[in-house]
Amino acid sequence: MRKPEFHIDQIIELIREQEPYRLDLIKELEKSEKKKWIRQPYIHFVSTERPNQPGSEWQFDENIVLEDEIEGTIVLDILKDVGIGGIEFVSQIRD
Repeated sequence: MRKPEFHIDQIIELIREQEPYRLDLIKELEKSEKKKWIRQPYIHFVSTERPNQPGSEWQFDENIVLEDEIEGTIVLDILKDVGIGGIEFVSQIRD
């Protein structure tokens, strides 16, 4: 049975393997105060209040898709000038 926790080091390793040129994301995650969390569909790193509106932290730039043998597809939401806005665990999403 899987552990109920997910550790940020697992995301860092996936980036190193699958997106090795994204050293900016690795550095950001290494500095993050969130080091582990209970498994859930989405982890927010910034406020999602008023997404893509003037003054909001959430200014979407791109997605980075990572594949993990156990967790499946993991999507990083990358924001303009902020870095990672959140991490989505696709296998945790329920209809």
